[in-house]
Amino acid sequence: MDQSLNDFQISLKEINFLSPRVNHGLELIFVINGEITVEIDSRFYVLKEQDLLLINRNQLFQVKGNGGNSVLQLNITDAFIDQYYDEYRNSRFECYSQEVDMGREQMLNNIRKQLVQLMISYCRRDESYRLEIQSYLCDILLNLIRGFKHKGSAFEKLDTNDYRLSQIIEYLERNYHQIITLEDMAKKFYLSTSYLSRYFKQKTGMGFSRFLMNIRLKHSVKDLLYTNETISQIAMRNGFANTKSFTTLFKESYGVTPHVYRENHANEKIDSFESYPLEDAEQLIHSTEILRKLGIVLNKLDQSYRNTESRFEELTLDLTKPIYKEIARPKHVVIVRELKELLKDPVRKQLLMIKEDMRLDYVGISNLLRGETITADVETDEVIATSSPYFKADISLNFLKKNDLSLFIRIDYQEITADEDNNFKKLAAFIKHCLQVYGSSYLNTWHFLFYEPYYTAVKDEELKRVYMKLYHLLKKMVPNVKIGVFLPFSFEDEKTTESHKWLLTEGDHIDFIGYHSNQNDVVDFKELNDKRFNMTQDYLKEKTAKVKAYLKKSGIDKPLHLVSWNTLSGNTRFTNGIFFRGALVLKSVLDIVNEVESIGFWINTALHENDSNGQRIRIEGMELFHYFSGKRPAYFAMMFAKRLYGTIISQGFDYVMLQNDRGYQLVLMNCNTINPYYSVEESLLQKLNKEILVKIRGLEQGEYQVRKYIFDRDHGALYTKWSNLNSKHGLDREIIDYINRSSHPKLEIFDETITEEWTFHSYLTLNAIHFFEIRKAIL
Repeated sequence: MDQSLNDFQISLKEINFLSPRVNHGLELIFVINGEITVEIDSRFYVLKEQDLLLINRNQLFQVKGNGGNSVLQLNITDAFIDQYYDEYRNSRFECYSQEVDMGREQMLNNIRKQLVQLMISYCRRDESYRLEIQSYLCDILLNLIRGFKHKGSAFEKLDTNDYRLSQIIEYLERNYHQIITLEDMAKKFYLSTSYLSRYFKQKTGMGFSRFLMNIRLKHSVKDLLYTNETISQIAMRNGFANTKSFTTLFKESYGVTPHVYRENHANEKIDSFESYPLEDAEQLIHSTEILRKLGIVLNKLDQSYRNTESRFEELTLDLTKPIYKEIARPKHVVIVRELKELLKDPVRKQLLMIKEDMRLDYVGISNLLRGETITADVETDEVIATSSPYFKADISLNFLKKNDLSLFIRIDYQEITADEDNNFKKLAAFIKHCLQVYGSSYLNTWHFLFYEPYYTAVKDEELKRVYMKLYHLLKKMVPNVKIGVFLPFSFEDEKTTESHKWLLTEGDHIDFIGYHSNQNDVVDFKELNDKRFNMTQDYLKEKTAKVKAYLKKSGIDKPLHLVSWNTLSGNTRFTNGIFFRGALVLKSVLDIVNEVESIGFWINTALHENDSNGQRIRIEGMELFHYFSGKRPAYFAMMFAKRLYGTIISQGFDYVMLQNDRGYQLVLMNCNTINPYYSVEESLLQKLNKEILVKIRGLEQGEYQVRKYIFDRDHGALYTKWSNLNSKHGLDREIIDYINRSSHPKLEIFDETITEEWTFHSYLTLNAIHFFEIRKAIL
């Protein structure tokens, strides 16, 4: 077991009852919300939200709570404190938030903050959590020693005016569990044995050995009544030579054996704490609600408080040995749900904006046959009908063709087989109409994807039958049109389902393969310590490689289309909004640009949610716009991807550098694959920020203009400004327009003279992108 975890115990609990117990070590109780009553040595402490109480070693305590409380408990062991603080056993600490001395409020707040930070580190358990925990434990103890320390209670019961006696009693109280003889004590205090014996009896009224035995018996009585340890364990813990001597001395003092005393007095002692049960009634809080509660606590303690810890890294790029690799440009598909959506002016504007800023090749649609794209025929007595079932489709297709955009059409098995014969006729009529109006050269650019999801009751032969019928119909009418099939693929099992294995034998009738990749599918967001969060760091890259390898085994080498995907985002709109992931999006795309034919996106949140038919939105798609045309992080990440041009000369896990006709480009990313629920309070994530010292050798010498774009949650993400400008009275169009206008990456300009090695620092917050244009000046 990790030794650092033996130094303390920490938990967040809902407490109904904690039965009487003798405390070992120092116990800190911090109420996050709700109310509890703590009884220590017959005194009652009522603790409410934000209250903090310390229980000293060897104090008897018990707790009663109301319903729905959340209590953070930390116990620091005697052994840990003894290592670093010699005076521990002779000290007590008076730390109760309702009775704190003036001038000690900030020290109390420091302890509260350190408790919360320790809990967060304990939950996260990243690579440095052991060091963080040790640091927080020591900080807590330092605050207690410097602000809340008092002399040990043993001095209050004895003649403490005699300094020598105080020193002796202090030693006995601290070391009673060890072997101690009169001779040893006389040597330690430079006295003769006979003098110490007389002196001790005169001052305390009893002999040295009897006094020491009473100290040991006092502690043993507490252990007998309030622990489940055996008689033998209690004897050894309290410094008795063996069980027999302990039993003899105990019976001499109390008239009965330790065992009988425990039986006779247990009920009596418990009865003195009225209404408290014998057994604990408590429940650990494991849910992600922990993080929200702790984030609120940090804000309440100090609105200006920020943990400025960050990682420091050095990045050295030697351009005298460039790698020279071309950067690929996969096509982009933007899904709009149905073709009729292109009748809406806002959708058209968004598509044209995407085409300009991040490139656009295909518009993805579904529900072609059962949606509203093709209207029903209207009975008429006209020889030549003046109305057409394709008038909506034609308006949309005219817009696409005018702007050099093609169609990526998803045909669902369930959609086409709902009325199979009629739907195939409907599809054939639509294709015939489009050939007549737009010509085969335009339809040759279209893609049709046959789709049936991973979980299906449809047999493989049935799927194959319908696909082949679709394939032959389309190829007969438009021979060069691209027809593909969706491949459900398990990341862990590295294979498809039995219902979809048929496609492995039909490579001659498949033009491309569509697949899906979503890290959210393989993690449990309720488990804060789920190791899968770290395992999915390169999920998209690894899944793409696994899909290609799987197909290759069956001799299938077809273009791959990433039709839907996502980074970690959480499973609600709440976390999806506040968890900034710009670097995760860009890195994922850069990882696969050489492996796929196209990458798919949803145009906006509104259409994506409408596609869910009122159900909870699936987090399978990467959306480019929020409501009201606010740009989401994926939009800006893909803008940077488009901006890259030239030849890659250096590349690593979280950076890439290119050379082009204007100079150089450098992208730095701070990629962190963590549970998005940690983003509920930014101060919880400060230690994931990264400061990089960049050293670049081999740049062409001369004058440069450096343009630095900063894209992070404060520069480009909607949520920060949306939150800052929110109001209980709502947002109007003016506020929303301002949020959208002001939510964009920050630009900084520097003039640099580069001679030999160029060095600079860059501070990146969580999942931030820093994009550098290093342009050679024309003199």
